[in-house]
Amino acid sequence: MPTSAARHTAPATAAHPAAHPEIAAHPVPDRHGASLFAADPDLRALLPLYLSADLFNHLLPHLERMGALAGGVLDELANVADHEPPTLSHRTRTGLDAQRIHKHPAYVELERVAFSEFGLAAASHRAGVLGWDKPMPPAAKYALTYLFVQAEFGLCCPLSMTDSLTRTLRKFGDPALVDRFLPNLTTQVFDDLYQGAMFMTEQGAGSDVAATATRAIRDERAEGGWRLVGDKWFCSNPDAALAMVLARMEEADGTAVAGIKGVSLFLLPRTLADGSANHYRIIRLKDKLGTRSMASGEIRLEGAHAWLVGEPGRGFVQMADMINNSRLSNGVRAAGLMRRALTEGQFIARERQAFGKRLVDMPLMRRQLLKLTLPTEQARTMVFQTAEALRRADAGEADAYPLMRILTPLIKFRACRDARKVTGDAMEIRGGCGYIEEWSDPRLVRDAHLGSIWEGTSNIVALDVLRAIRREGSLPVLQGHLQALLQDTPMHATARATFDLAIANAVALAGRAAEAGADGDVLARQAASALYHVTSAVAMAWEAGRIGSVRRMRLAQLVLVHRVLPQDPLAGNAEPAWLADAVTPPADGAVRPAGDVDQVNVF
Repeated sequence: MPTSAARHTAPATAAHPAAHPEIAAHPVPDRHGASLFAADPDLRALLPLYLSADLFNHLLPHLERMGALAGGVLDELANVADHEPPTLSHRTRTGLDAQRIHKHPAYVELERVAFSEFGLAAASHRAGVLGWDKPMPPAAKYALTYLFVQAEFGLCCPLSMTDSLTRTLRKFGDPALVDRFLPNLTTQVFDDLYQGAMFMTEQGAGSDVAATATRAIRDERAEGGWRLVGDKWFCSNPDAALAMVLARMEEADGTAVAGIKGVSLFLLPRTLADGSANHYRIIRLKDKLGTRSMASGEIRLEGAHAWLVGEPGRGFVQMADMINNSRLSNGVRAAGLMRRALTEGQFIARERQAFGKRLVDMPLMRRQLLKLTLPTEQARTMVFQTAEALRRADAGEADAYPLMRILTPLIKFRACRDARKVTGDAMEIRGGCGYIEEWSDPRLVRDAHLGSIWEGTSNIVALDVLRAIRREGSLPVLQGHLQALLQDTPMHATARATFDLAIANAVALAGRAAEAGADGDVLARQAASALYHVTSAVAMAWEAGRIGSVRRMRLAQLVLVHRVLPQDPLAGNAEPAWLADAVTPPADGAVRPAGDVDQVNVF
C-alpha cells in the first residue's frame, strides 16, 4: 500500500476514457481515473467569490491534485475500505487485555492523505497547512473536503470531529489543556496525530440531551479531576485519542444534578499520562448500513479519567458549538455526494447510447439530469454561504452569528435529505451496473442516508431553525442578507419581482411558525425547506451575476420554479418567459466558468 504522496498516481488502465478510444467506445462507459475537479468547472468559477484572490491562486494546484486523487486512487482505496470494514480485538494473543481496532491499510492510507498530506483537520487552526502562512478560512477547507468526500465519506466523520473538537477545546478549554493537546490535534506528522471523537448518544438520550444518564464524579486522584461512569451507545471513531463527552455532574451528597443544567462537557483521553489505557471499554462495533470504512462502537465508561471543559452545567451549550460545526460538515458531505452522483450521471448520459442516440439527447433524460442538478447546485452554494457566515462570525462581525446560526441547520436539514434522492436517482442512470458494488453508486446511496440522522434527525434540525429564529433573531438578518445579495444582481424585472415575493413569503411562513410556539412546530419542516430553497436560489442568482453566467442564472430561477412556486401537476411543464434572461458580464473581471457551463443549456 503506498505511503508517500509521490505514489498517489492513478494506474494507466484507469486513465480518462478519452485517452483510450477503445474504452470510450465500450457500451459500459467508465470515467474512473478522471479528475473530479476538472469535471466540475463551476467549482473553479465560484471559489473566487468566497476566497481571496491570493488564497485561491495558492490553493488551485492543491484543488487540482485533490480532484485527480479523488477521481482515481482515493476512489479505489475507498472501495476497498468499504468492503473491508474495521474489526475489534479485545485481547492480545498472550492474553493481555488490550483493545485494538484493526483498520484496513486502504483506510489508513486515506487517513494519511486527509490528515497528513492535506491537513484537512488542521487547516482552520494553524498556519503552515499546504504552505499557507495563516489559518485558512472555512471555505478553503470545505472546498478540499468537498472533493475528498466524493471518493470517501466515512473518514470525513473523524476529520470533522477532530476539527470540531479542536475548535471547542480552544474556545472553552482551560489554557493549560489547550497547550497540552493542540499540537497533536493539529499536526500533519501522521504518527504524532491525535484524532478526535464525540461521545454523546445514549440508549435513552439521543437528541434529548437532558436525559443523559452518564455520571461525572469528582475525584482529585483522577487525572483531570473527574471520573465518568456510564454507557455511550453510538460512538464513531471510538479509538480516537481524545473525545468530548457529555455527563451529568453529581452534588456533594452523590445525587445527580437534574435536567439540562446538570449536564457538563468533559475531555476524555484514550491513554493516560503514564501510558496506561484509560478506564473505558469498547463493547462492540456497529454493523452499519453505510460509512462501513470507519468504526463506530458502543463504549462503557468505568470510572474513566476526564477533564471538565468550560463551565459546569453548560455542557450542552458548549457541545452545541461542536455540533453546529459538525452539522455544517454534514452539509458539505451531502453536497459532495450529490456532486459525485451528478458527475457520474452526466458522464453516462453523454457517453452511453441507446436506440441510436446519446442518453443526454433524450428529453426525459435531460429532465432527470435537471432534477439532479438543482439540489446539487443548491447544496454547494449553501456550503459556501454558510462557510462565509462562519468566517465572519468568528471574526466578530455584526449580524454574522445569527446568520450562521440559521444557515447551519438549514443546510443540515435539506441538503442531507436531498442527497438521499439524488444519489438514488443517479444510480438509475447507470442502470443495472449502478446496483453492483463494484461501482461507486451503492456506496453513495448507503452513505447518503447517514446525514439525516447524525448530529440531529430531520425533525430535530428543522425545529432548530425555529429555535434560531426565536432565540437569536436570525430571521430578519437572513432576510436582510438575501435582499442585499439581490440588490446589485442584474435580472429581468419579472424575475426580480418573483424573487422578492418568494423571500417575503418564506420569511412570513417561518415567522408564523416561530411566533406560534409549540403550535407552530408542525410547520418547522415546511418553513425550513422554504427558507433553504429561497436562500439557495437567491445566492445562486447572486453568483450568476458576479461571474456573468446565464446558465447559473437559469438554474437559480429554476430552483424557484421547481421547488418553491406553486404548480399544477396536470398542466405540463411550461416554463415562465422570464427564465434565462441575459446576465451582464461582471465589470470586475471575475473568473468565468470554463467550457460549456456558461451556455443557457444547463447540460
